[in-house]
Amino acid sequence: MLKVHTLEIAYEIAQNLDFIYPTLLECESELFLVDCGYAGFMPKIEKSANIMGLNLANLTGLILTHHDIDHVAAASEIKQAYPQIKIYASAIEASFISGQTKSPRLRQAEALLLTLPPEQKAWGEEFVASLEAIKPVAIDELLPEDADFAVLPDLQIIATPGHTPGHISLYSPANKILLAADALVIENEQLRLANPEYILDLSQAIESVKKLQNLAIETVICYHGGIMQGNIAQQLSNLLADFA
Repeated sequence: MLKVHTLEIAYEIAQNLDFIYPTLLECESELFLVDCGYAGFMPKIEKSANIMGLNLANLTGLILTHHDIDHVAAASEIKQAYPQIKIYASAIEASFISGQTKSPRLRQAEALLLTLPPEQKAWGEEFVASLEAIKPVAIDELLPEDADFAVLPDLQIIATPGHTPGHISLYSPANKILLAADALVIENEQLRLANPEYILDLSQAIESVKKLQNLAIETVICYHGGIMQGNIAQQLSNLLADFA
């Protein structure tokens, strides 16, 4: 049976403590990491995995849910350290992650920079530079959308576009666990959309939440916010009501 291990990675940003929650998926000889944090985060992930009794030396795969800096920037260093792993992404996101196409997030940041007042220009330029600095990494295999993932039993790939064009979430029917990535976040103990003002297609993001309502979910793991259990269907309904 698929085992789901949620990692809590603490870091400082703008002099504030923040957290992300990558996930390790374990089944027999397979060990997959889902998303991997900012550049330089590999030691943090290794340490968190070791605390759970897991070793990244046994890693067989890395699933990247979408091309955002906090999800993919450490991918190249992980691949370099563990060359045996295969890296997986959706067909849409693969072109951004591999560097073949400029990412929509970078295009968005460049457009935003042109509108910023002078006192915010330095921040905008720094953000654009950080996106440009993401090291591309080759995708070994494309993930099927809205289908079972053949490599790991009891794992479905759910297309949840909106936050980015090819964003995916992962669902374990047997465990009734949803790995939402950035399709959802937890804020003030509520499920919300992640940074609605920066969602690339808000209408798509809302439709993705409606799609998730069709799943039997008892636990949601959000990359930002961690774990939520119980009354998920009502939480999703409440979220959608706010955007009705």
